[in-house]
Amino acid sequence: MLHPTSLPGRFGIGDLGDAARRFVDFLAASGQQLWQIMPLGPTGYGDSPYQTLSAFAGNPLLISLERLVDEHILAPQDLAAAPPFPGDRVDFGRVIEFKQRLLRLSFENFKLNASEPQRQQLAAFIADNHGWLDDYALFAALKDHHAGASWGTWDREIATRQPAALAYWPAALADGLHYHQYAQFQFFAQWSELKRYANRLGIRLVGDIPIFVAYDSADAWAHQESFCFDENGRPTVVAGVPPDYFSATGQLWGNPHYRWDIMARDGYAWWIARFKMAFQLVDIVRLDHFRGFEASWAVPAGAETAVQGAWVKGPGVAFFRAVEQALGPLPMIAEDLGLITPEVEALLRELQFPGMKLLQFAFTSDPRAMVPGFLPHNFERNCVVYTGTHDNDTTVGWYNAASEEERTTLSRYLGRRPDEVHWELIRLALMSVAHTAIFPLQDVLGIGSEGRMNTPGVPSGNWGWRFASGMLTDAARDRLKELTETYGRAPRRPDMGTR
Repeated sequence: MLHPTSLPGRFGIGDLGDAARRFVDFLAASGQQLWQIMPLGPTGYGDSPYQTLSAFAGNPLLISLERLVDEHILAPQDLAAAPPFPGDRVDFGRVIEFKQRLLRLSFENFKLNASEPQRQQLAAFIADNHGWLDDYALFAALKDHHAGASWGTWDREIATRQPAALAYWPAALADGLHYHQYAQFQFFAQWSELKRYANRLGIRLVGDIPIFVAYDSADAWAHQESFCFDENGRPTVVAGVPPDYFSATGQLWGNPHYRWDIMARDGYAWWIARFKMAFQLVDIVRLDHFRGFEASWAVPAGAETAVQGAWVKGPGVAFFRAVEQALGPLPMIAEDLGLITPEVEALLRELQFPGMKLLQFAFTSDPRAMVPGFLPHNFERNCVVYTGTHDNDTTVGWYNAASEEERTTLSRYLGRRPDEVHWELIRLALMSVAHTAIFPLQDVLGIGSEGRMNTPGVPSGNWGWRFASGMLTDAARDRLKELTETYGRAPRRPDMGTR
């Protein structure tokens, strides 16, 4: 598990260039078959990949500038003035300023100097993706025009998509609209090339679909009838989590709720398009907050906490059957963490999606957090085991902060005191009966809490960790390969003695 922003490189953030291919090479050489990422969309305030400006668009910050030089859209000297970015974290503010300036320069160069085949490729991309790209490009151009302000603060005519406003603004912001179309063209071209490279080496990609979208997104703005909004485009209820052992007031996420009854009228067309796009980007989808498809917590808009919420039924099995009918079998992982009811378990069984097991949650001494089903000897075959996720501390960080009782519990389970706890949990994952085992790169590298990607409930300072290229050592590669082969998880190689 590694998000592309965490890749090394000289421009302040990981991208889809050479470092991404070197990481794929490392995965293949160490016997791995999966690379899991977080959502790839353009991030907004807070830089979270789970609160993006579009459920369809890609993040332009991931575009490799060096690839644009190779295509003669930028000149080498354009990159020479790159500031000295930190190597271990993403300074999002500085990165955004730097990369947006060069991406816009590349757009100006493209308009002047692109070859006819390049222009035809851009035109074909726009035509093939107009179902989402038209709305997104206009939305992004409007956000630029409004200095990044949320669409709920725009003039009512364009915020509520009145016909006269929709006729006026595309022409008024034509250059900005075309820039965002161009940026998406470059992102998808580079991502598709990287995916083909990974697939050729036997690496399949696992990606996330968060159940909810951000309020400040092209999706919410363009499809207001599908959300619980009033006549001014303001949410009437928002998503969250009810009070539990960990929080007496619950969690208030703030994402708008869907009107599932409206979405059902056209056979969930927006969702089908969303899944179709996801499966163009990745090979397997991890469906975040799966339990929300059975029922989700709805809180009145404006509430200060999630206490006053109520459970609202989701679309259930009929939703997934509609998607399957349109797209065929769904290679899916269900994120089934948190408050899981018998109804959610029944939905998961009927769909036969594998759920998730987290080893860190198996060895806590807190009875509120301990999940006995996460102990490896209790696993069923149809599940995916993780040492931890992007929302957990790294395994080393978790163990360093663990109580003596928790350390003793783990030692008894292992039959010894762990010398290298990250390798011990990776070993437990690999030797389990779970059909799939996934672990963050931070755990392979034995990195402590400084490598944590996200601390839930903390609004800033997340998502920024990066590794240095020298960390992918031969020793780490060989050890990971040996464990993977020992427990029968390495890819089968063809018999070289047969044809």
